Amino acid sequence: MDYKIVKTKNSLPVLTVEMPSLESACLTFWVKSGSRNEVKNLGGISHFLEHMAFKGGEKYKTALAVSEALDGLGAEYNAATSKEWTAFYVKTRATQIEKAYELLSDMLVTPTLDAKEMEKERGVILEEIAMEEDHPSEKVGSIFSELIFPNHPLGADIAGTPDTVKSMQKADFVNYRSIYYVTQNCLLTLSGGITQKLALDFAEKYFGNLKQGIKSEPILFSESQKKPVTKCIKKATEQSHLILGYLSYPTSDSRKYAQTLLSIILGGGMSSRLFTEIREKRGLAYSVGSSVSTHIDTGVFATYAGTDPKNAEEVVKIIISEHEDVFGSKKITAEELQKSKDYLKGRAALSLEDTFAVNSFFAKRAMFLDTIETPEQYFEKIDAVTLNDLEEVAKDLFKPGKINFASIGPKEIKLPS
Repeated sequence: MDYKIVKTKNSLPVLTVEMPSLESACLTFWVKSGSRNEVKNLGGISHFLEHMAFKGGEKYKTALAVSEALDGLGAEYNAATSKEWTAFYVKTRATQIEKAYELLSDMLVTPTLDAKEMEKERGVILEEIAMEEDHPSEKVGSIFSELIFPNHPLGADIAGTPDTVKSMQKADFVNYRSIYYVTQNCLLTLSGGITQKLALDFAEKYFGNLKQGIKSEPILFSESQKKPVTKCIKKATEQSHLILGYLSYPTSDSRKYAQTLLSIILGGGMSSRLFTEIREKRGLAYSVGSSVSTHIDTGVFATYAGTDPKNAEEVVKIIISEHEDVFGSKKITAEELQKSKDYLKGRAALSLEDTFAVNSFFAKRAMFLDTIETPEQYFEKIDAVTLNDLEEVAKDLFKPGKINFASIGPKEIKLPS
């Protein structure tokens, strides 16, 4: 699978992955800005703007007009906000892709930002924030982020807080858009049954009036952790929900491949070490798993579990023990390493059958790496990881003094001494 990337006359990068066997295509507009780019008093503005996009533009003036036009194509459409990017996509028949360009450009280049719609959407987002409070398995993730990234935008909730959401005004949106919704900070990706020529022609036609600006960079995170840190929120829940994790490697670090394989061996799937030990052997949890997230300047290796409060400290002890045993008494085997490689490549191959996933794969590399790797190059780098690489990464990450631990439940959970 290969890509082509060129710029429009107004300097907007357009990345195309031609997939001629497909009858469909997916167009995605990316903004290299998310919650980590926000000032504290406007926390959640990236997410709020994402919601406002589908409320109308210069031609399709209302939310109903937008949805009727998209539904009339039989299109799949949505948007998402992360800590580092915001994305808007339309997936439709390849023969209808020009309409997707027209609709996305109308929503994103010339949005109405109608005051009445803003007030309604403000209420929707406040309900979204409130909903998280009723889902401790999700809320514990926000608590963990705040803990591991103290006093930094990376630790802030993507949706913002009730106070920041209530305070935002149209002028704030206009100012934010003038900084980040510019060609130097955006990217168009298109994959599916369409040619690069058409992709560029439509980009010139519909996004040629997107303003140019200055490439924006966020405040970098600097690690300063000296000892384990914990935060336990007491709440009357049936389970204790907990995350134990460590700061890890940024997106550009070559060790990210080894740490991803390590997370699969420890907590990725029903045959992983943590799932087997905590759920299958001891019946202490229904949900347990490890994950890795990377950012431009840092990363996180984390393990989540939900368990009966009386078993929580035992579960924490097992998680720490399993982490440390990979370079101790239970070293990773060649068979485990190969299985994790096949698992990761298999999941990636399955996801890349979806055109939005293809756009996402290439866009994140185009936005955050100096060199864009193809899926084939990605697989080669996975295959190159050795047992020694895994052990070195485990030794580097799993240090007792670097533990970050967050929990929600009816009792305080203490780390083992």
